[in-house]
Amino acid sequence: MILIFLRSLVFNVLFYLTMAIWIIAALPTFAMPRAALVGMAKAWGRWNIWLMRVICGTRVRILGAGRIPKGPLIIAAKHQSMWETFALFSLIDQPIFILKRELKWIPFFGWYLAKTGMIGIDRKAGIRSLKMLARMTQEQMRLGRQLVIFPEGTRRPIGAPPAYKSGVAMIYAEAKVPCVPVALNSGLCWPRRTFLRYPGTISVEFLDPLPPGLRRDEFMSRLAASIEGATTALVEAEQREQARLFGRVSDMPERED
Repeated sequence: MILIFLRSLVFNVLFYLTMAIWIIAALPTFAMPRAALVGMAKAWGRWNIWLMRVICGTRVRILGAGRIPKGPLIIAAKHQSMWETFALFSLIDQPIFILKRELKWIPFFGWYLAKTGMIGIDRKAGIRSLKMLARMTQEQMRLGRQLVIFPEGTRRPIGAPPAYKSGVAMIYAEAKVPCVPVALNSGLCWPRRTFLRYPGTISVEFLDPLPPGLRRDEFMSRLAASIEGATTALVEAEQREQARLFGRVSDMPERED
């Protein structure tokens, strides 16, 4: 555990230090088309994946990438960690994320989010905000972009019961595009609310797309069943690997606040 602590410390220092360097390096993209900044953001995501592998011994395995259709679609992913916020960005062709609008107020970082067309949402605005969100995502998907959304709204600890929100169903009904569920186990290697980063393999699995036009209740049921079933399998496989690597599972189910 001492070695994991030291590796985690080095990784976190380099993660935030190099983030500042990338932010400065990307300044010229403000005078360029959006694609230039998107390319920089993807490169930053790949850099972090490499950094975590080299320092922490955390590999990445991508499954089912061939299931992602071309053109506009919704990618609905399990959310366990900060890891998928940058890693998924680097894996998707023309990604657009839904995020807390407060993030867009952060100097430089927030300006980059606005430049790349990320959609900020006011979580306190209720149904009015959801309707605006559906309209804005439709506008972006008409440009051929792929919406990445975390249907539970926030990071969930390993083993926590699913808590899917209705917003994803509203967007799906309005957008009339396929939805690709995504399962992952990132919370075992990059747990929330701790700076520790564990060795192992982060697996991301793109599952069979759900076709457009499903009833909302059927869509939500199939989405949750698909993500949760595959996520459970990925988590259990990685727990066995981590037990073999260092004799314990890195992250047990957390108590809900």
